[in-house]
Amino acid sequence: MSNTVHKLAFKEKFAYGFGDLASVLYWQTFMLYFTYFYTDVFLIPASVAATMFLVSRIWDGVNDPMMGMIADRTKTKWGKFRPYLLWICVPFALMGVLTFTVPDFGMTGKIIWAYVTFILIMMLYTAINIPYTALMGVISPDSNERTSVSSIKFIFAFAAGIIVSATLLPMTKTLGGGNDAQGWQYTFMIYGVAAVIFFLIAFKGTRERVLPPKSQKMSVKQDLKDLFSNKPWLILLAATITFILFVAVRGSVTVHYFKYIIGEQTLKLPFLGTDTYGFEAITSAYNTIGQISSLIGALIVSWFAKKIGKKNAFYVLFIMAIFSTGILYFLTAEQLGLIFFFQITGSISGGPLSVLLWAMYADTADYGEWKNNRRSTGLVFSASTMSQKFGWAFGAFVALTLMSQVGFQPNTDQSADSIHGLKLLFSIIPAAVGVLSMIILIFYPLTDKKVKEMSYDLEIRRKELGESVDLS
Repeated sequence: MSNTVHKLAFKEKFAYGFGDLASVLYWQTFMLYFTYFYTDVFLIPASVAATMFLVSRIWDGVNDPMMGMIADRTKTKWGKFRPYLLWICVPFALMGVLTFTVPDFGMTGKIIWAYVTFILIMMLYTAINIPYTALMGVISPDSNERTSVSSIKFIFAFAAGIIVSATLLPMTKTLGGGNDAQGWQYTFMIYGVAAVIFFLIAFKGTRERVLPPKSQKMSVKQDLKDLFSNKPWLILLAATITFILFVAVRGSVTVHYFKYIIGEQTLKLPFLGTDTYGFEAITSAYNTIGQISSLIGALIVSWFAKKIGKKNAFYVLFIMAIFSTGILYFLTAEQLGLIFFFQITGSISGGPLSVLLWAMYADTADYGEWKNNRRSTGLVFSASTMSQKFGWAFGAFVALTLMSQVGFQPNTDQSADSIHGLKLLFSIIPAAVGVLSMIILIFYPLTDKKVKEMSYDLEIRRKELGESVDLS
């Protein structure tokens, strides 16, 4: 049994990647700096920020799948998913500036501002990112090509992560001139312009090719029934939420860890000599090295997955990432070299896991069509964005709640309990969640052999119905 190979032009894969270059300018900020921004710059209590993150996720549980169904029902000359890159990019960038604006209000007014802008930025992220991610599921009918697209998508994502890690804290410090709030606002004016340009490149340079069966009738009830009977999708959703939680718990306290535990350090570096570095510089270097290492992992993961299969590759890489995270609990500020070493190993192995997960979502969309003769790509991919936001928000909630309970106070020396809490959140707690994610994925049934069989059956079915795919 063999499938026809549908090759995509590299320039289209490259153009698609620009969408994640735009998205991750924000997502990387959400993952690594949002908790720091709200506790140490916006200056609202950690417990308030924790509740805000959790409340917004309840709404996301409704609007994420809603957006997926809206995108599935969209019909334009540009397709179902591409138009949202054009329509939403400017409002999204403008809301980014407002979200990172600190108003001169009292505490009640600031909390209201934080809630409104936070919920709106996440809604607009949903409105542009679910269609963008779903586009990967219809850009080609070939699973290997989609894995290749996913690899390039995440190469751009890690490139954006490098940009944020290397520039965000230094830019906010420089542009603020001693006013942190001003620095964050000006930085997101610059990021916003860049994001709009990148989204428009993705819109212009891609095409949609896989359509729902012509006989398919739109039904919200049937879409949801099909979705929740899609066992591979349900398992992948749970695995993704816990995987993002693994990343998010640690990411939520990274800046705090380096500010309050590692602190200012005098270091002797090759070619640079001996100098004293503040936590901003050390944190930026740490996150940048992590993103570069993740990028290296993304470059090789497609080859690695072809050799041993997506699911097996996921296990091997995740075990290495979990170990590299858990061991950080036993390291001290004097062992900064080892802390950076395990950032490299953990990122090379952990970064590519997202590539595999997102390629697997496209396979679950195929599974839904193969099983039910109905395709709801946008709804299926809404799980990827929803699980991202759930995992990240619960991660931030766990981090902020524990920080509040152990007496965390911003911009002052921390108590022994607070230091211990930060160390747990940076190492043991995320490692334990990672183990849970691996256990869940054991039950994922779509092996590479099964995916090839489904792809072959769908190709025959589409040809019989006159729905063959033209990639010219």
